[in-house]
Amino acid sequence: MSQEVKFRRPSMSQRLAPYGLLAPAVILVLVALGYPMVRQFIMSFQEFGLAQQFGQAATWVGLDNYATIVADPYFWTVLLKSLVFCAWTAGLTMVIGIGFALMMRSASTVARTIMNVALVVVWAMPLIAALTVWQWLVDPNFGLVNFLLTSLGLSQFQGFSWLASSFWTFYIIASAIIIWASMPLVTISVYAALTQVDEAQVEASELDGANYLKRLQHIIFPVIAPVVALMGVLQVIWDLRVFTHIHVLQQSGGISTETNLLGTYVYQVGISQGNYGVASALAMVILVVTLAITSKYIHMLFTRGELQ
Repeated sequence: MSQEVKFRRPSMSQRLAPYGLLAPAVILVLVALGYPMVRQFIMSFQEFGLAQQFGQAATWVGLDNYATIVADPYFWTVLLKSLVFCAWTAGLTMVIGIGFALMMRSASTVARTIMNVALVVVWAMPLIAALTVWQWLVDPNFGLVNFLLTSLGLSQFQGFSWLASSFWTFYIIASAIIIWASMPLVTISVYAALTQVDEAQVEASELDGANYLKRLQHIIFPVIAPVVALMGVLQVIWDLRVFTHIHVLQQSGGISTETNLLGTYVYQVGISQGNYGVASALAMVILVVTLAITSKYIHMLFTRGELQ
């Protein structure tokens, strides 16, 4: 005797339950991120300085803040330096991180465990503590770097200030710190993706005569490509608006005018000079530049890894 299965339509409370569970997180994100962004967007069209901080009404100036930015040659210099610095640090971070991940894949269990622990320790180290250690290393009088170089007979590095000598040496130290701090996350993420590679396919291709580069190109990389693309997007976003590293090094004797990147430039215009309207416009410009650079990859993420 067949029995008819009856399906009841979910009640109103059951249909609203998922939205109720999501509501607190959505509200928190909107309050923590949405409101500041909207406020910043509005301020970018206003003359907002120290007087407005004490209650004076802000004056609406339209696109004047953006016109001021575009007409300032120093902005274009900072933008160019930021783009080059971002490409350099993000590119090297990805190359080194992927290289270490491939090395971990081929290493023994003991060596892989040691590398994992070391990477986690570096990644988890507080940024200010790490920057303090790097400042000690490049100290003009007592730093280890100058000591080693002078010990090798390079007397020109006696008392040499890496952070104040020129913006080139400043950026070398800054990029080394950024790559050192960012590389562990890339390595761990890519290595996690490498564990999903089908070893049977790799062994079969090796028996068919495919060399390591061929196996990497046709078998390994297609598997890890979505993770590599995601980490690349994040690195570009992080390195384009890098602030703490540059700001702390500038406070240690760096040439702030010559070594400014977009992050520190916004800070100096807004906090140091009190011109919050122009600083907000600068922040919006950074947002537009970041979206323009990463638009293809962001599209890929929304289409679940399919580059179109």
